[in-house]
Amino acid sequence: MTQQSPPAAAPASMAARIAHLADWSWPDIKKEWQRLFGGEPPIANRRFVEKRIAYRWQEIEFAKADRGLLERNQQRIDELVATGTLKRQKAGAMPIAGTELIRVYAGVEHRVRVLPDDEFEYAGKRYPSLSMIAREITGTRWSGPAFFGLRKAGGR
Repeated sequence: MTQQSPPAAAPASMAARIAHLADWSWPDIKKEWQRLFGGEPPIANRRFVEKRIAYRWQEIEFAKADRGLLERNQQRIDELVATGTLKRQKAGAMPIAGTELIRVYAGVEHRVRVLPDDEFEYAGKRYPSLSMIAREITGTRWSGPAFFGLRKAGGR
């Protein structure tokens, strides 16, 4: 299936945009690579090229959403280069914006996307906490971070 128009017309949701990349023709994928990276793809491995395009789209999108993210990442890179190690994340720290949390519950896969400003997207709706999403999924009170495996259930 040939992509009718370039990514500007792609779905608003990054996950949907990436999912539609599989429908693009190889010539359209090569054009997008050229637009993003300038030049031909280094190899003719479609899966490799799709992954790199998807990654680059996310870099661009989340740099707009959280300008401090690139700065924080650069600081961590500089720290790693200078010392050879990184400081551990503090316990209970939430994943960075753009992370997708996946949990299978009652035989159904549930996906939650971490948004900037400590919010979450689940089933097309925004939530202020993971616990609200866990309650939506299970119908009972849960610690959201525990439900999604970010910390042990019953622990801090």
